[in-house]
Formats: sequence, structure tokens, C-alpha cells
Amino acid sequence: MEYKTVHLVDYSIIIVSVLFAVAVGVYFYKRQHSTGSFFKASGKFPAWAIGISILATLVSSITFLAYPGAGYSSNWILLVQGLMVPLVLFTTIWFIVPLYRKVIGLSVYEYFEKRFGYFARFYGSFGFVLNSFSGMATTLFLLALAVSSMMGISTFLVLWIIGSTIIIITLLGGMEGVIWLDVIQGLLLIVGGLVCLVMLIFSIQGGLPEIWSVAKANDRVGFGPYDIDFTRLTFIVMAINGIFYAIQKYATDQTIVQRYLSAGSNRSAIKATLMGALLTVPVWIIFMFIGTVLFVYYHKNPGELPENMRPDGVFPHFIMSKFPLGIVGLVISALLASAIASTVAALNSLVAVGLEDYYKRWRPNRTDKHYFSTSKTLVVLCGLLSVFMSSLYLLAGNEGVLGIVFVLYAIFSGGIAGIFLLGFFVPWANKGGLNVAILVCVLFTGYAILTSTTIGSGTGEQIIVDMGDLNFTHHKLMLGVYTHLIILGVGSVASYFFPKKEVDKNLIFAGWGDAKRQGKLKIKEL
Repeated sequence: MEYKTVHLVDYSIIIVSVLFAVAVGVYFYKRQHSTGSFFKASGKFPAWAIGISILATLVSSITFLAYPGAGYSSNWILLVQGLMVPLVLFTTIWFIVPLYRKVIGLSVYEYFEKRFGYFARFYGSFGFVLNSFSGMATTLFLLALAVSSMMGISTFLVLWIIGSTIIIITLLGGMEGVIWLDVIQGLLLIVGGLVCLVMLIFSIQGGLPEIWSVAKANDRVGFGPYDIDFTRLTFIVMAINGIFYAIQKYATDQTIVQRYLSAGSNRSAIKATLMGALLTVPVWIIFMFIGTVLFVYYHKNPGELPENMRPDGVFPHFIMSKFPLGIVGLVISALLASAIASTVAALNSLVAVGLEDYYKRWRPNRTDKHYFSTSKTLVVLCGLLSVFMSSLYLLAGNEGVLGIVFVLYAIFSGGIAGIFLLGFFVPWANKGGLNVAILVCVLFTGYAILTSTTIGSGTGEQIIVDMGDLNFTHHKLMLGVYTHLIILGVGSVASYFFPKKEVDKNLIFAGWGDAKRQGKLKIKEL
């Protein structure tokens, strides 16, 4: 089934939205004079703006397309990870924000070095680099796939147009442009999502009661299976993974920690973080439910959906075949907005880590002007590499991308949240103990991947390294749990076998608790 032609009005809306994003970068260009303004914007943002920026950073074309794809092809189990975020934040954000605003300059992995030495910093930052490239490539791929199918434009062309736009915006606007663009794009995403959901609901005779009835009859509601089984994708697997996802995202992810540093005070940063999380979860729910409604619609109208369509392509197909003039342009603009906002933010943070954790080690004691110029070069190089890597996701197949993203995140996380937990909550932990833990973690990750990943197809399919009963049989998402637990457990025990060293109390939970009890952390600061 072919889509109807995109109208000139829709093209105009889309072009204006992209040009507006570039204009935001141009507007803030003259304010970028140093690495401080380029990466932290000198701590001048209100809490509400940073909160919406966190929302826009966490949601992207992955949310706009992959969540509806997941909701269409299954129930809501992949939503469980995001539902864990508020639960974790309400118990941890009170000490995470003051910690980083006090002990680091720009890179979150500076804390790792102060606590455990440079190798810990390198290991953490390298994991972030892998995750960042993976996330940006996924975002660009999904965006290009959707826009090219909806507008009849080459996927390759869309990739390079949007990729170039993102590089230009990041170069011009710095962190100030990133955050204000996030605010605008985040609001547009919410509006676009609500418009889509309302139109979908009204397209089904019987409304919400009928949607619920059909979805429930076809196992498209709920978060199960609820078995205590780590070999399959179950509620318990997603819930435990979600807890560590939240810790890693808000305690060790540069894109989020950089937002803490952009706030004017600890209290403002905490409010912004909580606001961002409380906004993000409803947005994830909206887009997952859009997938459920799409399933109901095409279950009742099976002849309207082309055969062999990817789950991630069902939502774009509905938009182009059912939405009226102008609304198509608005929805595609919201899709572009979500992708541009999240990718610009990720690119800025990736370059911050590249500069602080790598380049300054290679070229120390240079002027800030030199580092500022280098940052611009890194923006271009990292942006181009992300565009190139996005083509790799063509191997995603028909099962959808969201599950693949979660698996990659679990693999690349490599125990990074465990390093933070070890350093902050285990006062006797030391460099030697952590290095042993990292070695065990890397060996375990290699074993798990090699003994659970198959190659070939059909009768020729086989496990890369088949160890029989000793193969890793648990779901790959559990890697995002086990690696952190290995770092925490092995690091705690192994540290007893290395010389004890005095630890700066500013770097551990006990020191934070002492400062709070002694009144050194004023309520107005929190």
C-alpha cells in the first residue's frame, strides 16, 4: 500500500521546524567563548528548563517509533525499565547531585579517578563513549527510516541532512543552545504524542473500552510474564535491569550529570532531575500505549497494513495513511524534534568526555582557547561517525529496535553503575580491589556473550562458543545487572587484599552523611 503524497503545507511545517532548530543554535553562537560556556553554560538555567531538557534528552526517535513498535508487537513489558526510574531517584538523587557539583569539574568520570585512579576513569568513560555512539546511531537510523518511508526520500539522504543539521546546531549553540532547544523540542514532542494518541483513539469505534477489550484478549496489556525466570524476558528481569539502568543513567551518565552542573544550585539541580523523570515516564507510557492502539486498529482492519511490515514502521504508516493535511507535518516535525534534541545533547556530552578524559591527557596544559577549538573539531568528527554507524542498524531485522537497544546498553554498561556504588557506599574499597573486579567483569561479559550468541541461520545456526551446560542461558538484559553486582561484590572482597588508603570523605556516602548531620549541607542548598 503506497502512502499519499506529502502536501506542500506539511513540507513547509517540517522545513520551518528544522530551520528553527538551526536558528536556536545561531542565536546562542555569540555566547560561546570558552569550554565552560560550551559545556556547562555557566550554571545559569532555571530548574524547569533543565527538567524539560532531561526529558528531551531521554526521549528521542527511539521513543517516538520503537515504543509504539514494541507496544504493537507485544505487551508493555519493555516499559517496566522506565517505571523503575522514579523509584530509584527518590532515594538517591539527594546525595548524587551534591556529590558531583562538589567534586568534579565537567566529566562525571573524574569522580572515578579521584576515588580509584585513572584506569577506573578510562573504563567508565569508554563505556559511555560506546553507549553514546550506539544510542545516536540508533536514533538517526530510526529517524531516517521513518522519514524516508513517509516522505519518499532516500534513507541515505535523510541521514546526512539530519546528521549535518545536528552537527551544525551543536557547533553553534553549545550547552545553552542545547538546553533551550531541548525545552522547545520537548514540548513539541509531548504535543505531537498527545495529538497522535487522541486521533488514534477516535479512529476506533467504541473508543477506550473497545481498545482495552481487544488488547486484553490478544495479550497486549500488562507487564508479564511474571515468572521468576531469568532466562526469558520477564517482569522481574526488566524490573531489576531498570533499577540498575536508573542508577547508571542518573549517577554515571555524562548527558544527565552535565545537567546537574548547568543548574544554579543543588536544590535547582535536584528539582530539575525529579521533574525530568516525572515528565519522561508519562511520555514513555503515551508512546507505548500508541502501539497498543495501533495493534487494535489493524487487528480490526487487517487489510490496511502491508505484509511483512516492521513493527517500527507501523506508526509511520498510520500517520501517512490516516492523518489529515497539516497534522502529518506537525507529527513529522515532532519526530524530527525528538531526534534532534536528544542527539544534539548526546553529541555535546560525548565531546565533553572526549575532551576531558582523553584529549587533555594527550595534550595537557594548553590554553582554554585551544581546548575550545578542539571541542568544535571533535563535534564534527563524532557527528560524522554517528551518521556512518547508523547504517549498521539495518541488521535489526523485523523484531524491532527497542529490545536491541536495551541489550546493547546492558552489554556496554560493563559494571559502570557498580563502580559508582562500590566507590560511594563501600569506604574500604580501593584501586586494587576495583581493578580485580573489572577484570572479572570483562571476562564474565565475554563468556556470557560468546556462549549465548548464535551465528549462521537455519540448520547452520550455532553458538559462537558452545560450552554445553555451562553456556550463559540467562536473558542478555541480565548482563546489565550481573556486571554491576560483580564489580560491587568482587571489588568489596578483593579490596581487603590490598593496602588500605585514606579516602577523601567528600567522595563517600559516610562523608555526605556526616556533613548533613553537622549542618554543613544547608537545607537551602538541597
